[in-house]
Parts: sequence; C-alpha cells; structure tokens
Amino acid sequence: MSDKTIKEMQKEVHDYISQFKEGYFSPLALMARLTEELGELAREVNHYYGEKPKKKTEETKTIDEELADLLFVIICLANSLNINIEEAFDMVMHKFKTRDKDRWTRIDNKEEIE
Repeated sequence: MSDKTIKEMQKEVHDYISQFKEGYFSPLALMARLTEELGELAREVNHYYGEKPKKKTEETKTIDEELADLLFVIICLANSLNINIEEAFDMVMHKFKTRDKDRWTRIDNKEEIE
C-alpha cells in the first residue's frame, strides 16, 4: 500500500509527463479529458449501484481504477497551471470549516440546525 502525499503524486506525474516532448496537454484539452474520465467513472458507478448492468461485451473496470484515472488528469491539470493541490485543498477545507461550520447537523448535536 502506498502512502504518497499529494505533493509526491504531483511530482511523480510531472516526472512521467516530462519524459515526453509533447508535455502536458493544454488546459482546455485536459478539461475535455477530465470530462471524459468523469463520464467513465459515472458509468462504472451506474453499473455497480444503478439499474444499468454492463453488457457482456464491456470490459470490466473498477470504480477505483476510474477514480485514479480522474485523479491523474486532475493532477495533470494542476501541474500544467502550476497549482499546488495541497495548498488549494487546505484553502477549500478552511472555507468549508468556517463558512459551512453550522450548515449540517453534527453527530454529537441532536438538535436540528436551521
């Protein structure tokens, strides 16, 4: 099992992409790939939890594989735009912990929060 940090994943993806002359795709192309991968994830979730079974001819893929494909493209997009995902994530978590701190009913609080 791997306990890589996001920083390590960003470096690993960068090292991989850097060995090719083409480098990173453009942000717009990466958005198209992100959309494609998200669709593939949605399809797998639908097969496992929805009403649409796989066709006998369809390749077996797992939700983990599709999530990882999505993560790879997200990292490519972040790297191509020089975004540190760990820092961006910390900013988002701060936002949720402050802006939305009273939005949901906490497990330890039985009262309804309006």
